[in-house]
Amino acid sequence: MTRLAIISDTHMPRGDRRLPDACVTAIRSADLLLHAGDIADVPTLDAIVGLGPPVHAVHGNVDDHAVRARLPAELQITVDGVRVAMVHDAGPRTGRLLRLRRRFPQADVVVFGHSHLPLHENQDGFTIFNPGSPTERRRAPAHTMGIGETGAGVISLRLITV
Repeated sequence: MTRLAIISDTHMPRGDRRLPDACVTAIRSADLLLHAGDIADVPTLDAIVGLGPPVHAVHGNVDDHAVRARLPAELQITVDGVRVAMVHDAGPRTGRLLRLRRRFPQADVVVFGHSHLPLHENQDGFTIFNPGSPTERRRAPAHTMGIGETGAGVISLRLITV
């Protein structure tokens, strides 16, 4: 079994913004960290990598040139038999699940960000998951992140408030 910490839209540094303690604790206790983009700059990326678990990340629309040079726009990995795709901007809400299923036909789950609005949606065994943002909630009711567990080709995901 692999424990995942899932974040997006950290937008650091900006003012005195930092990852909440509960988020850092969850990341450090994970086996893998997935970041769905909008990190901002390389020092922030390096700080996130320095938290401990291996990081799989994509770049977002606010990431600077150096981050874009280090991270892909989309990524597909397999964790314990679960095929996970990642992209920052999944497009408009209307038709999103079907659009992502067409874009990533081999994926079991697509992790994305951009809207800062947490979302966990499943249809016929295909899941889309937006962890929200641990640092900039915008219209979301709280700062959030995702926790996942994989094993034997199955993934369970949940949103937590940080």
